[in-house]
Amino acid sequence: MNNAGISLSPFVRALSLTGFDEFATSVGLNSAEMLRRASLPADILRRQDGIISYRRYCDLLELCARESGKSLFGLHYGLHQGITVFGDLLYLIRNTGSVGDALTELRANFSLYNGAANIDLDVQGKQAVLSFRVNDANTPGRYQAEELACGVAVQLMRKLVGGAWQPDKILLGHSPLDQAPAYMEALRCRPTFSSYCTGLAFDAATLALPLSKGDEGLRQMIADHLGRIERLAADELPQYIRQLLRDLLPSGRATVEKVADCLALHPRVLQRRLTQEGTSFQNLLDGTRQDMARHYLQDPTISMAQLAGLLGYSNPSGFSRAFHRWFNATPLEWQRQQSTKRQPRLLRGRRAT
Repeated sequence: MNNAGISLSPFVRALSLTGFDEFATSVGLNSAEMLRRASLPADILRRQDGIISYRRYCDLLELCARESGKSLFGLHYGLHQGITVFGDLLYLIRNTGSVGDALTELRANFSLYNGAANIDLDVQGKQAVLSFRVNDANTPGRYQAEELACGVAVQLMRKLVGGAWQPDKILLGHSPLDQAPAYMEALRCRPTFSSYCTGLAFDAATLALPLSKGDEGLRQMIADHLGRIERLAADELPQYIRQLLRDLLPSGRATVEKVADCLALHPRVLQRRLTQEGTSFQNLLDGTRQDMARHYLQDPTISMAQLAGLLGYSNPSGFSRAFHRWFNATPLEWQRQQSTKRQPRLLRGRRAT
């Protein structure tokens, strides 16, 4: 599938706010107040599979930097998040053998996590560059987001290679947000500012290192994930697959082969187990898409093109045909029908009391 539609989406998963409450508190901020002022839902920290506007995400980082007096808020927040910000995406690298393979797999799946930016891995002679690029270069507050991405990338590489790892260069595409000593303290080196990209430059030979040389904590996280899968009761399997599908759909990789790989099962074994539970992979896929469609159609800020991408369709027409097959109505007709039935929030509150 062509992922161009989703890659230009201005939305990111709420997973990007992993650890926000804890970190905001550590720098003297009220996280709930910061979310409110950035026009983000109060409960978004509890809904990591939800989506948020990337502009509002960047607004939040900029607001926090200003209110805390910490110019490098984004950088320190990224270092604080580390690999936890990727959530279940980390488990996609479990079958990779080297650092390069792991980074390639994460790059291929990055749209699951962030639809407003891209990561690239380029080898230039003896040097490799892992870079981060926001699609809309005019996004306000993107410098905080770029430095956050650098902080996460540094921690990721230390998990893959080892805690003592250090890049040859840290590249930032903007001018300094603080004095050089502040960057030195956070990153152990002075970044190269106003660079051609934002990212990390390091010895290309690092890409060939086996993951067994990396961090034990990462391997343990993946082992724990596989252990949870092995402990799944038969009737828990469909719900677990629905969660995987919600994660995989935006990248267009929600296939039975990919889901089976995440579950460490052969596709035929997966299909057989689902048949024993009275369902099928296609039924779960359709049901998950229907649930997601109904949920996202309640948000008028999401366009049909964006919604189609979130559900794994390459264009809105394919989504519209499927939606009509499910509900015998177009998405816009369904929206209008639901809005006429929806009671005002105040009225619902009074009845509840």
